[in-house]
Amino acid sequence: MGNAALILEGGGMRGLYTVGVTDCLLDHGILLRDVYGVSAGACQGCNYLSGQAGRGERIWTDYLDDWRYCSVHSLIRTGDLFGAQMCYDLIPNQYDPYDYDAYRRRVNRFTVVVTNCLTGQAEYFCPDDLRGHMNIVRASASLPLVSNMVDVDGVPCLDGGVADAIPLAKSIADGHVKNVLVLTREGGYRKEPDGAMRLYELKYRRFPALVEALRTRHERYNAALDLIAAEEAAGRAFVFRPAVKPDVGRVEKDAARLRALRDAGYAQAEGAIDALKAFLED
Repeated sequence: MGNAALILEGGGMRGLYTVGVTDCLLDHGILLRDVYGVSAGACQGCNYLSGQAGRGERIWTDYLDDWRYCSVHSLIRTGDLFGAQMCYDLIPNQYDPYDYDAYRRRVNRFTVVVTNCLTGQAEYFCPDDLRGHMNIVRASASLPLVSNMVDVDGVPCLDGGVADAIPLAKSIADGHVKNVLVLTREGGYRKEPDGAMRLYELKYRRFPALVEALRTRHERYNAALDLIAAEEAAGRAFVFRPAVKPDVGRVEKDAARLRALRDAGYAQAEGAIDALKAFLED
């Protein structure tokens, strides 16, 4: 839709808010030209670009009791809290098939953000076809401490949220005058320094640039929030964010809470559809 981009923040299971917003956009036929996805936002960006409204909610809630999906058992057995085979092979290829063909036919560009563990910098990938390239999405959503590093073109990568959690500056640099953002933190939120730094230093001692990126990520995150506020005040950003602090943990096992957050996102987007259309058409 015009020269506008959609930016989807991560946030683990708080991504159900993003599911609600993007499902509403699909139901109203709003498909923005370019999409930037980070971590959980990258996962839901896949469903938005294939036009599969409802799929995100099913995936995040239907398998909560299956240890292969998300469990300490999976973490101990495979090194991934969110089981890689389950999430990026069995579900998209067998249990709840992903529409790879619809994604490939799109005219949109999908930019997936990952963190290069060697440099600590953000890397931006734009896969033309997700069949055979789900490792990029997996890398973007691989949380530090509870995930294995993921090889992307020979480079070990982790959660895109470490290096660039809200890639608004990247979107502006790419030429987008207007941006629609879906954030998963409530208004007024500011990120504090990470209390797990000692664990990061121990686990990633062979990756000093990654450790430094983890140490300073709150600074980049808060700078992105400042940029969002400036762009919003200038009329160049349209922001969706939870009205109140989500009652959902980063790793949440309560399906009712997850569905409630999805419904809240949908209702919020539904109430803003006319304003969003005016923003995009102005």
